[in-house]
Amino acid sequence: MDTIAQIIHSLQKEEVRYYKLYTSRIQSNDRKDLKLFDHIRKSGNGYDENKIIDKLYPEGDRNAYYRLRNRIMTELNKCLLSLHFQEDEHIYLLNLLSLSKLFASRDESELALWYLRKAETKASQIENFEILDMIYSELIRVSHEALSINPEEYILKRKDNQERIRQLRSIDDITAVLSYRLKFSQTFSGDDTTVTGMLQQTIEEYSNDPNLFNSPKFKFHVYNAVSRILLTKRDYHSLEEYLIKTYNEFEKDGLFNKNNHDTKLQMLTYLVNSLFKNNKLNDSLEFASKLNVAMSDYGNLHYEKYVFFYYNALVINYSKLNKPEALNILEELRANKKLKGSPFYEIFIYLNMAILYFDLGNIRESLRNFGKLNQLPGFRKADNSLRLKISVAEMIVRFAAEDMIYLDYLIKRVRKEFKGLLLEKQFLKEKEFIQLILAMSKSVNFSQDEAIIKKISKYLNNYNKNTDEDNEVINYSQWLQEFKIKHS
Repeated sequence: MDTIAQIIHSLQKEEVRYYKLYTSRIQSNDRKDLKLFDHIRKSGNGYDENKIIDKLYPEGDRNAYYRLRNRIMTELNKCLLSLHFQEDEHIYLLNLLSLSKLFASRDESELALWYLRKAETKASQIENFEILDMIYSELIRVSHEALSINPEEYILKRKDNQERIRQLRSIDDITAVLSYRLKFSQTFSGDDTTVTGMLQQTIEEYSNDPNLFNSPKFKFHVYNAVSRILLTKRDYHSLEEYLIKTYNEFEKDGLFNKNNHDTKLQMLTYLVNSLFKNNKLNDSLEFASKLNVAMSDYGNLHYEKYVFFYYNALVINYSKLNKPEALNILEELRANKKLKGSPFYEIFIYLNMAILYFDLGNIRESLRNFGKLNQLPGFRKADNSLRLKISVAEMIVRFAAEDMIYLDYLIKRVRKEFKGLLLEKQFLKEKEFIQLILAMSKSVNFSQDEAIIKKISKYLNNYNKNTDEDNEVINYSQWLQEFKIKHS
């Protein structure tokens, strides 16, 4: 991993300008550092190191080149810390702590104490207990030199603070495990009752402490824990009820601020999706509007992280309420340049367009969008399970188009490409559906073919009750049911 290249490519325009201004203090006619910086910045995903070495050091001095890289890295670190010194409250705390250590190392104990007390006030205010622990430890250490400090006061404060940290970490640890498993599971299965039980037990244990329970920090931890439990159980009705109650309480108590703005946007996103799951589409759109407004707060803080979720909320709701409007939103989304960097941006657009056109009976446009989807560079890098389900959806559209030649080719390709995946138990539904649609495509008159009708009925009996449209691009059982009725 080329760390310096990653840092340079991550810089925003303001940071690039500040870096060049920051380094302009160096007087030189031959600014090799800026030449290398600009070369890396303009190189895209990779650059030819040998070529730039030959350009900067024709004599081939590679050691000088690596010293130059190290100098650029040091300057980048300095200018980023300088630019963002007070932008984030947590970074600001660490900077205050660093300054206190600097003056303590010079035996300037009163100055060190001034920075530490300033840091203590801010850390207590925003409930950053981890940094507060470091501050108390430093105050106790400085008390050896500063006579104005009574170490007993800070020893007691540190003990109380460590208890808060212990309690909060117990929840952090469990939610981290649960979050990890949710991220890497194909569905929110809710099978891990041990983790869920431990999490519930922890919440019940510490909610009896009135001091802890009234802490905004703890309230947000509980929110994260409970919402993840309900997501794991896929209990969207309870999730909706809990989120609305919690969101209104947090709003009423004025708990939302810049530091937890990410959590507020997450809460609104969960609300939008749970209301959609409960078929409260207009309510879901109402909270999507609130999400859109909130994304503009604090100078569009976290806007880029959540704008995709906002558009997704519009698309899923209008896909049920007004399909042409959903297509218009997708066109608007396609024109949004701010989303170009999202890995799922184009996949989301073309997939949803393909499904919407299929639902509207425009098979030709549906297939055209499937074609564009398959040609996307990022599509081959997408999760295998997602690509399998998209391919099965395309089989349905190909069958509807009566394009049996391409359907036969597609089935062969999918069976070969996803051979390992189709052997897994969780993809048995896809495996059997592929077998069924192949048999349907080979039948001369499938609507009168009793063997085919029996196979369809058997599939519906096996999966209709367990149908989960979350896991299917096009609901297999619903399509078969409609197909069966149409041709009965």
